[in-house]
Amino acid sequence: MTGLRTFLAGLLFSVVSSATLAAGEVRLENMTWLEVRAALAAGKTTIIIPTGGVEQHGAHMVLGKHNFIVAETSRRIAEKLGDALVAPVLAYVPEGDIAKREGHMAYPGTISVTPEAFAMVLQSAAESFHAHGFKTIVLLADHGQSVPAQQAVAKVLSRQWASEGVRVINAENYYAKSGGLEWLNAEGETETQIGLHAGIRDTSELMAVFPSGIRMDKRVADKDGVNGDPSRATAERGQKLIELKIDAAVKEIELARKAPISAGSDQGGILQWLWRWIFG
Repeated sequence: MTGLRTFLAGLLFSVVSSATLAAGEVRLENMTWLEVRAALAAGKTTIIIPTGGVEQHGAHMVLGKHNFIVAETSRRIAEKLGDALVAPVLAYVPEGDIAKREGHMAYPGTISVTPEAFAMVLQSAAESFHAHGFKTIVLLADHGQSVPAQQAVAKVLSRQWASEGVRVINAENYYAKSGGLEWLNAEGETETQIGLHAGIRDTSELMAVFPSGIRMDKRVADKDGVNGDPSRATAERGQKLIELKIDAAVKEIELARKAPISAGSDQGGILQWLWRWIFG
């Protein structure tokens, strides 16, 4: 009898724990389809599609830096919004010409796709969520070269679905206008020290969310693909920088969801828009 009671108590604990986990879970890949359906019915009709990248970050940081950071920030953004879920991170993004080995493609390990291919994957993902009943689809880039394609997808699909009350948002402030650069300047860092790639900002953010992705003894300024001085990075700075990105995204998404949805022509679709953007 004691054994049976122990078994039943364990089973009950397992069921309750699973239900509690599912109730607070926002990451789509950690949920069952029934849990997603229930979340939609409960009003969680915003989905965040985070995009990262696999690229060189000097000798001191792992290739998947963007993926680790945006996985954490998107989860926290969804939790702050309170009515959002998060799609799996899209790791394959434009990183430079593959044949010419331009940009980050000059470094082994970097993975690149064309802007057109990236845009079509985003479009298909957005169309999937639209079919399931999500009303707000947020594209969240942790990588600068992803932004133009995401702008195109958001613009075209928002117009296409405006009559249904569905909007697609490219949350640009998360990447470009979070205030992180200004905060570091106020901390006494110059723009040269902060750098443009794998410097203080990037390194600090990864130290905050995935410290084992940093090779501390390899942090050298302006070498091996680094622009800036990663030796000045700290996990404490990373926490602040990540909070700024999260707050910027939450404000932008909340503001966009309150704005009227404008209808209009899709101007020929996403591929045509990208062609005009690339070639003028």
